[in-house]
Amino acid sequence: MKGILKKVGIALLVVLVVLQFVRPDKNESGYESVAYFEKETKPSPEIQQILKTKCYDCHSNQTIYPWYAEVAPVSYWIDHHVEEGKEHFNVSDWEGYSVKKKDHKLEELVEEVEEGEMPLSSYTWLHSNLEEEEKEQLINWVKQVRSQYSVAE
Repeated sequence: MKGILKKVGIALLVVLVVLQFVRPDKNESGYESVAYFEKETKPSPEIQQILKTKCYDCHSNQTIYPWYAEVAPVSYWIDHHVEEGKEHFNVSDWEGYSVKKKDHKLEELVEEVEEGEMPLSSYTWLHSNLEEEEKEQLINWVKQVRSQYSVAE
């Protein structure tokens, strides 16, 4: 039994070491990836800060990676979070969205924040959560932005 456990342990260690050299691609396009979104939606400096520190890592093409994102299997876990976040809402794709889709994405954003679904609890383990005041500011701003899309329809 000890021999099998030792072999399994060595195999797992080898896999872990190999994973350190096979990494997911980084999601780093820089500020220009959110510029169109910010130009069109005109967030205040406070809202811009909330978006930058609490949203853009998973919902844009400009993730700022913490040091531990360099270590597998955490790197794969973070990559999965980012890919899934961008699949649902990616501000870097904002320019290509129709007015109807923009309005819908913002509506979903409000719902997710109000229901406490965003940011994900797994994100807030290592990052700060949205404070109640930040949630309120973000929701009010999104509702204001949505009004320009409902008028445009």
